[in-house]
Amino acid sequence: MRQRSVQVGLLALGLFFLASDPALAGHCETQAIVARGACLHDAQDDFLVAFANCFDTPTRDERLACKADAEEERTETREECEDVLEARNEVCALVGTGPYLPDFDPANFVDPNDVGGSVTPNPYYPLVVGNTWEYEGGGETVTVTVTDKTKLIEGVTCRVVNDVVREDGVVIEDTDDWYAQHLNGDVWYCGEVARDFETFEGDDPEEPELVEIEGSFKAGRDGARPGILVLADPQVGDAYRQEMSLGDAEDVAEVISTTGTESVPAASCSGDCLVTRDFTALEPGVEENKYYKSGVGPILEVDLEEGTRLELQSFTPGP
Repeated sequence: MRQRSVQVGLLALGLFFLASDPALAGHCETQAIVARGACLHDAQDDFLVAFANCFDTPTRDERLACKADAEEERTETREECEDVLEARNEVCALVGTGPYLPDFDPANFVDPNDVGGSVTPNPYYPLVVGNTWEYEGGGETVTVTVTDKTKLIEGVTCRVVNDVVREDGVVIEDTDDWYAQHLNGDVWYCGEVARDFETFEGDDPEEPELVEIEGSFKAGRDGARPGILVLADPQVGDAYRQEMSLGDAEDVAEVISTTGTESVPAASCSGDCLVTRDFTALEPGVEENKYYKSGVGPILEVDLEEGTRLELQSFTPGP
């Protein structure tokens, strides 16, 4: 009864804010509370499915053990729901407590085919066709290529950037990111289709198999909204959502320096790197610093928990 009362209370609170003046502060926090309710529902749904599967086990002891495992998983997931709520509230404090309403007007974006020609590229992420970055770190090789493809999203023509992750030469991720450059030079993040692959021993041939597309989103679909990948004129203290699809994509970045110093095989900066703190409320406690060199783009990612580095090995400008 108590859980149902809490859920009803959350729904009532959400409906109150939904009907309120959109300028009223607190929408972000209320959204986080209502989203927490969805997380708890998912935890219960997953538990019930797992519990139902327990009835296919042959003995009573196995069924009881199976149910206990399902209950333990539900408890852990509920705890994660609370952690995500706290992390979302921290994001609200950083980016603002009002509704997230990005001005995604097609009139405010350049023709991607003009970038590098009549339009100056964003210095920290030049969306010039053919630009290719090769990274290595953590046992992975990452290849990022600005393709000649475009995708129309909510009336905005976006450039398709392909991001392939390999482990021991085998593809484990293949993502198409959809970016658009604003008239002011900011690069906007309009969505992505993220494909994760896995190989399985015994297959002949042993080829990567698509196992999930978690994290994929598209602005305008199922409430998803675009964000800003990187600013053209960043200032220390700037904070912004990079993507917004509740439960799937909630990345945030904060500018912590414009005078960073770092060195990787393909580039270095001495007091002139843009440095951001990147994180998502969906993975509380996981953060990384990204370093951007003007004229080149991202050169380094540092996982602040693990200390691992993804370093730029080469940058090949487009023709």
